[in-house]
Order: sequence, then structure tokens, then C-alpha cells
Amino acid sequence: MAEHDIALVRADNPGPFTLTGTNTWVVGRDPCWIVDPGPDLEAHVAAVVAEATARGGAGGVAITHSHPDHAGCAVAVARALGAPLAAMDWERATVTLAGGERFGPLEAVPTPGHSPDHLAFVAGGACMTGDAVLGEGSVFVAPGPGSLAGYLESLRGLSARGLDVLLPGHGPIVGDPKAKLDGYVAHRLDRERRLVEALGDGVRSVDDLIARVWAEAPENLRLAVVVTLAAHLEKLGEEGRLPDGVEVPDLTWLANVPKP
Repeated sequence: MAEHDIALVRADNPGPFTLTGTNTWVVGRDPCWIVDPGPDLEAHVAAVVAEATARGGAGGVAITHSHPDHAGCAVAVARALGAPLAAMDWERATVTLAGGERFGPLEAVPTPGHSPDHLAFVAGGACMTGDAVLGEGSVFVAPGPGSLAGYLESLRGLSARGLDVLLPGHGPIVGDPKAKLDGYVAHRLDRERRLVEALGDGVRSVDDLIARVWAEAPENLRLAVVVTLAAHLEKLGEEGRLPDGVEVPDLTWLANVPKP
């Protein structure tokens, strides 16, 4: 990443949803700008602060969204570096960003879908995608008004920018942004096609829809599949394409997911 003067500090929190760990991106120098400081791990906080200090201090800390694996140590890092903390919609941020606004060299680009408060950050030809795009595999899309439709629109918008590189929140760097983004759109539309086909065949229960449309998904990702199924069903409902009698996933447990 020398071409873009961006450093990677990876957190030691590997897992089914985080892949090799959360990627923290440190952009530029004198000062630098931090995207997704990561989980609340003492060693990771120290590593991020050390990288920022070596680059002449931090002008600001930004989060793509408020999930703990991306924002768990955001307040601690911002305080340690004496820097403002920016997000789209998070009560702990000191700066609120809307689409198209800049935070130092970072342009905030709304990328709803994985979460309603999700932003990507573009700096030159590099885009830090958070959980909108992963280095490997696909992301889960959470339901909400216009969530999945908005997600697809944001992917198409990023594809049209002619970016040089995608820097995801998890997994390896993506060197062919357009192919990755267009592939993400195609994957999601293919999943929708398979879901519509299953519904047309009379499949109605959550378990049966998952078995038909997400048969290849491993069991340790079932919660993500259930959430994404809900988003797909919601989109079909918004478009007047959802048949009667379809079981909607119970997502009340989402209210108990811890926040940083």
C-alpha cells in the first residue's frame, strides 16, 4: 500500500465473521487518519496508536459502522491520540458525517445494508469498505426499510468510481475493485433469483428456504444467513413480490447484540 501511503494494522480477533481479524487502516501522515480502529484489545490499541504516532499523529479517527469488532476501541484510540472521532450515527462520536462529506482526506460514502449506519471511506483511488465488501466471501445484509436495495445501489455506485483498490474490514486487499463489486451485485441478485424460485415452488418456512437457497452455507454462519434471508424477504415485500404465508425470521435477538 506504499502507493497510497496507507498502512494496515490487523487485530488478533479471527473468526467466522472476522476472517483473519479486523483490518485497521491508517491513511497518510503528518497527520494520519485512522479508519476502523477495531476491537477493544489492549495490544491492538497499542499497535494502532504506535503506527499513528510514527506517522506524525492522528488528524481523526473514523468508523465505518458501530459494530464492536470495528469500533470497540474507537474512543480509547481517539482519546490516546487527542483526535476527533467520526461516524454516521453513533452517540459516542464527536463528528457526525453524511454522504459526500469529507473528514480530512476521507470522503464518506453511505453503504447501507450490513448496518444502517454504514459508511465506506474513499481516499484517492483507495476505498476502505468496512463490512460492505470483504476480502473473501460475502457479507450479511440486515433488514430495514430499503436496506438490500440501498446496498445494491451503493455497490453499483462504488463500481462506477474507477477505484484502484478496496481495503476491506476483514480479509485480503482487493486489487480489482470493479470485478469484486460487480461480482457482489451478481451474487446477491442470483441469491434473490433462487429465493423467488423457491417461493414460486411453494417453499414457505425459514428452515426450508435456507435449505433450498443457502444449502452451501456452513452451520457456524447460520445466524448471518437468517438475517440476510430476512433482508431478501423484506425487499421482495417492498416490491410487491412476496407471496402470502411466508414465515419471516424472528430477529428479536438482534436487540441484545452488544454495542461498544
